[in-house]
Amino acid sequence: MKRIISVLAVLVMALGLMSGCAKDDTAKTDSEYVKDKGTLVVGITNFAPMDYKDENGQWIGFDADMAKAFAESLGVKAEFKVIDWNYKINELSDKGIDCVWNGMTINDEVLAGMEVSNAYCKNAQVVVLKSADAEKYNTLESVKELSFVVEAGSAGKKTAEAQGFSFREAETQADTLLEVSSGTSQASIIDLLMAGAMIGEGTDYDDLTYTVSLTEEEYGVGFRKGSDLAAKLNDFFKSSYADGSMKELANTYGVQESLIAQ
Repeated sequence: MKRIISVLAVLVMALGLMSGCAKDDTAKTDSEYVKDKGTLVVGITNFAPMDYKDENGQWIGFDADMAKAFAESLGVKAEFKVIDWNYKINELSDKGIDCVWNGMTINDEVLAGMEVSNAYCKNAQVVVLKSADAEKYNTLESVKELSFVVEAGSAGKKTAEAQGFSFREAETQADTLLEVSSGTSQASIIDLLMAGAMIGEGTDYDDLTYTVSLTEEEYGVGFRKGSDLAAKLNDFFKSSYADGSMKELANTYGVQESLIAQ
């Protein structure tokens, strides 16, 4: 009988220790969690000029470089993970990533599911089509007859829905450009910043241009709901804007006109 009681006591103590460990882990702030593992995992898609790979396969871009600098300020390294944009909130909640930093439009869905930083860039959703068609389709009324392709889960998709356009979905904004260039779709809706970097003279899509601007919007960085990292990033934005480093990076990637003062 004494032996049984002794065994039960050991089990209770073990369970108590396990419970204590679980509580300690849950009690950590997001910044403590990130510092403990030594990495800030950044959820992205291939989206020039914000996040894209250089000739050596390294992620660069305005967002990528800012994320690296922010991670360094926390004493950790930035690690980039390509995600399905439809499941960005799930990725955060499941701790597959620590933030979404990829020219993310601040909207009601994002605000409901994430802790969002202050806005740092202005943007718009624009209609991209072949340059040869630009004169014919340069008003909102005229583009309504086009068949569009949009990135799944994107601001472009929401804009197409709001306008009542006929559209199909592709995995990324870059894929939509390929479809328009190849003639699979007549037009796409993408971010103005991406359009400025990826289409027109001197790019891989010199046969494409953009005409109608459909929306105006702002970019923010998303963290887990309640995360203390959003406030830390806001402070980082302020200091890097004040010391000029944020503006310097914006000039490097051609987004200086979109930068929002911090």
